[in-house]
Amino acid sequence: MSEHTGPPASDGRRERQRTVVMATLTVLAGAVDAISFLTMGHVFTALATGNLLFLSFAVAGEGELPVARPAVALLAFVLGAAAGALVTSELVARHRHWFAAALAVEGALLALAGATALWRHGSGSLTEHPDNLVIAMVGFAMGLRADTALRAAVPGMPTLLVQVSLVRLIHGLTGAPTSAASGSVAPSGAGAGTDGGPVTGQAPTARVRLVATVGGIFAGGALGTLITPWGTGRALLAVAGAVLVTAALNVVLARYRLLSPELIG
Repeated sequence: MSEHTGPPASDGRRERQRTVVMATLTVLAGAVDAISFLTMGHVFTALATGNLLFLSFAVAGEGELPVARPAVALLAFVLGAAAGALVTSELVARHRHWFAAALAVEGALLALAGATALWRHGSGSLTEHPDNLVIAMVGFAMGLRADTALRAAVPGMPTLLVQVSLVRLIHGLTGAPTSAASGSVAPSGAGAGTDGGPVTGQAPTARVRLVATVGGIFAGGALGTLITPWGTGRALLAVAGAVLVTAALNVVLARYRLLSPELIG
């Protein structure tokens, strides 16, 4: 039996599905950061910029966080991104389903972090007793996610960052050029490269993606906040389950040619 069955999806349908997949991952990234900040000792695991600032505050002797916590989160994020770059490149070279595989590993790491939190600290929050091991596992998973989003290269949807997408959306809505040096405006519908956003004259799909990125981070933060009463371990397990379901759906939809092949390798 052929690996792919069913009629191929139209370009428009594929692009819509790519947008839905990446928007889902953006929501889950926001939820992870809400869980880590609110229940793991006021540290980010997906927002590396926040950890870098927290680390600088701690080194300068200001703020409430010790050096170790943001340093562990930042280092784990970097190692996760590096591991993703190496392993995913190998999967791509072998024409394997790299996207689903990367999500499966991410989900497994989040599940392991949740299970570790439950085993070592019970069903409550880690706010009073932050666990660097749990922080490291979640940070590593989010570093892997950063590589996955970069490799997927869906314009305007980095899943972990909101600043660039928000500014590019504003540029598109106001008609401002994105290049101060040239002052040039791209033709209508033109998209940007892999850095995450289209230039002025955005096509409707590009604008929807930017809105989905900004709204997804917000919605994810709200979702993560709502599930923090479950405790750190259970909340992480819930997000892990959602990531694993997304990975499984990518394989199933790819089999029936219902998902863009650019996302599943």
